[in-house]
Amino acid sequence: MDISIKYDSKFVEKEIYEKWIKGNYFSSFPDDRVPYTIIMPPPNITGVLHIGHMLNNTIQDVFIRYARMNGYNTCWIPGIDHASIATEAKVSEKLYKEKGLNKFDLGRKKFISLVLQWVKDHKYIIYDQIKRLGCSCDWNRIKFTMDDKLYKSVIKAFVKLYKKGYIYRGYKVVNWDTVAKTTISDEEVIYKKKTENLYYIKYKIENEDNYIIIATTRPETIFGDTAVCFHPEDERFIHVRGKNVIVPIINRSVPVIQDSLYADMNFGTGCFKVTPAHNIKDKILSDKYKLDIINIFNKDATINDNGYHYKGINRFRVRKMIVEELNNLGFLLKKEKIIHNIGFSERTFSIVEYIPSIQWFLKMDDIVKPAIKAVKNEKIQFYPKKYKKIYFQWMNKICDWNISRQLWWGHRLPVYYYGKGNNNFVVEENIEKALIEVKRITNNYNLTYDDLNQDMDVLDTWFSSWLLPLSLFDGIIYPNNLELCYYYPTDNLITGSDILFFWVARMIMSGLFFKKKIPFKKVFFTGIIRDFNNKKISKSLNNSPNYIHLIDKYGADAVRFSMILKNVDGRDFHFDEKIFIQGRNFINKIWNSFRLIQSWINKKNKNCNSIFIDDDNIKIINNYVSNWIKNRFYYILKISDYNIKNFKLNESLMILYKFFWNDFCSIYLEIIKLVNKKHGISNNILDFTVNQFNKILKLFHPYIPFISEKIWSIINKKEKKNVLIISSWPKKNKYNMEVIYSFKRIISIISKIRNIINENNIPNIHNFILFSMKKESKECKLILSNMVNVSKVIYLSKELNNSSFLYFFIIDSEKFFISIEEKKTLKYKYYKKNKNFIDDINNKILHFKKMLYIIDKNLSNNKYILYVPKHILLKEKKKKMDILEKIIFLKKYLKFLKKN
Repeated sequence: MDISIKYDSKFVEKEIYEKWIKGNYFSSFPDDRVPYTIIMPPPNITGVLHIGHMLNNTIQDVFIRYARMNGYNTCWIPGIDHASIATEAKVSEKLYKEKGLNKFDLGRKKFISLVLQWVKDHKYIIYDQIKRLGCSCDWNRIKFTMDDKLYKSVIKAFVKLYKKGYIYRGYKVVNWDTVAKTTISDEEVIYKKKTENLYYIKYKIENEDNYIIIATTRPETIFGDTAVCFHPEDERFIHVRGKNVIVPIINRSVPVIQDSLYADMNFGTGCFKVTPAHNIKDKILSDKYKLDIINIFNKDATINDNGYHYKGINRFRVRKMIVEELNNLGFLLKKEKIIHNIGFSERTFSIVEYIPSIQWFLKMDDIVKPAIKAVKNEKIQFYPKKYKKIYFQWMNKICDWNISRQLWWGHRLPVYYYGKGNNNFVVEENIEKALIEVKRITNNYNLTYDDLNQDMDVLDTWFSSWLLPLSLFDGIIYPNNLELCYYYPTDNLITGSDILFFWVARMIMSGLFFKKKIPFKKVFFTGIIRDFNNKKISKSLNNSPNYIHLIDKYGADAVRFSMILKNVDGRDFHFDEKIFIQGRNFINKIWNSFRLIQSWINKKNKNCNSIFIDDDNIKIINNYVSNWIKNRFYYILKISDYNIKNFKLNESLMILYKFFWNDFCSIYLEIIKLVNKKHGISNNILDFTVNQFNKILKLFHPYIPFISEKIWSIINKKEKKNVLIISSWPKKNKYNMEVIYSFKRIISIISKIRNIINENNIPNIHNFILFSMKKESKECKLILSNMVNVSKVIYLSKELNNSSFLYFFIIDSEKFFISIEEKKTLKYKYYKKNKNFIDDINNKILHFKKMLYIIDKNLSNNKYILYVPKHILLKEKKKKMDILEKIIFLKKYLKFLKKN
């Protein structure tokens, strides 16, 4: 690539990534180094990645590259999740659109073959997206959660848990996704506030002409009512204690029960209908009071045979119809609007139904305890720390985990039924072991495989994911293998806060259960990226900008840079594509700075025999500014390291950004370029500058790997191993804060003088005289002379009257005064060419006076002072002082010009 032209990110990124792959720099094998291991949260095999993945993978890559350069044996394992519900939904949708068929029309075997084709088509798309971002993961270790080894690990774990009594089969009211037609866990239900009707319905007291009134939002479930309930202390219902009431329409007699735990005297009438099949709390009441359980729904949420004349009709249509029937029969007293939480499926966004079903569950009571202790004792640390509290809240209220799903794609339950009924089964790793066990149990050695039927259900996707820190290293099947002992526990887990319960908490539990060790040491929760409707950006919502288009438009480095800066302490943030402009501008800044340095190198190479004239004053400036930038670098290095280790990547990058742009480019390179302009840059100062630039590239490499690697390879092309990715991180060194503060003070003086020059349009024909209350060093005087035309620096032993000088300014309570050196000849030459200059100054004074008049008018208005916010008032007063200062300066400047 020709460095004289604009930076071409597409060309560089392709070239550099191929170089890394060819060099096999991402691979990891156990050796004598300390390992550093990260597991990539496997994205779902449901399509393309979104910018949430972009943020997460960038952060992981920063840590991996940082660890690699610090000498660790880095192992970053990429992978993809089979995502049972989401993938089945995608393939089913495609099947219906293309052929008008559903999965049952095809049968399990043919449908699974379609899913496998989907996986084959999409996995390389996802891998390519990860590579385009520059991720340095070990592509030799790619894992898919349906790979044979991982599949066997999941099945073995299930069998072990079952045989130890942790997994059981039970009949419970579960969350039912009516679109996916499967049960889902509590964590997969998203609650949203929704306005609905609260219906007041009359239930006739049995053998009386009186009624009691119940309130419900779900009149369509009336067919499943098996009781009504009120609080035992609610005196309004004393008269119905021990009695029965008649359920409207179906005329079923049901008991009146009392319960202090679930009855709310302040909701509705204080009395509610009990429908155990379709409400989890009602199911608890049914177990307590021995009530009947009547399921009224089919799997698609239409009404079943128990719904009488509403059989086969959708639940929401039935609601309208049954309200009308209740009204016609005189049972509907009234309705009113209420706002309450409704559960939605995280995957299909359908309203969750609650139905009774036989499912497989994992007992959590004992498994959860070590996981709570590990975080409480900080063996596992959370960043930000606020997630510890959320973690404990959930873990202390945890319920048994419903791990079975009524799907075809996934890890099929290792449960084999035999004989008649569903209660005769064995749990084994495969059908061969199952047959041996059944023969032993039944004492029938004539049985064959045909006599066994494997359970049709598959395991919850998260049941495979919770094992990943172990199963990726084959630790479930071979608990003490070399790789597991070397790489486990892993180091940092980088993930979204939205899967704290789905994945993070469960991995902690599985690691402590199966290995008796924590699965990772630190967890960093990234912020959730949201659109401008405040919705989480996700594949399912299809609200993410195109991942690859962003990289094509701005470059991977610019995208990485901007995303890291936006991720502050794991807080959520709203996405705006404009953030990438800053990243792109910064990448161009780095490239242009490199071009300047490279031009000096090229001149040196062309004029290798020439002698650079390096007078004493130039040497003093060069040495002084070099010493400053060296000390400043080591100060920045220390802060950068600290921030990276404490997961403050945005702060680390912002400090580097400011250091490079302001300190290295705007100050160091500018001074070097200016003071050495006449005679050229000496070899010593050029070598120092290149060395300093190299160290800065190292600090930037984890964040912006492509451009840093490209520049490194050009500058260090004579080196044998001119590869930045495996170079050593700069070693910490002592730095002198006195040198840093001293130079900072000089820069502040320069900045103040430049502001005076710019704000007042002072021509560069003038030299300034600076009066300081401190004796300035020779270095300071030389730098001020070269940078802002300060011809003299005069020491003042005591503060003089401000009016004696053209201008004054303050830096950290230190006062400085400025005069302009008189140069009549230069002045007349200049002003003959610029006749309007004095008129411009007069006009400026007039403009400032008008502004001052408006401010004074406001500040003399009592009503304004009384009602305006305090911070606005202070702002106006400061503005007045600033304008007065400008007027005084301009008047003095005019006086100076007229005098000379």
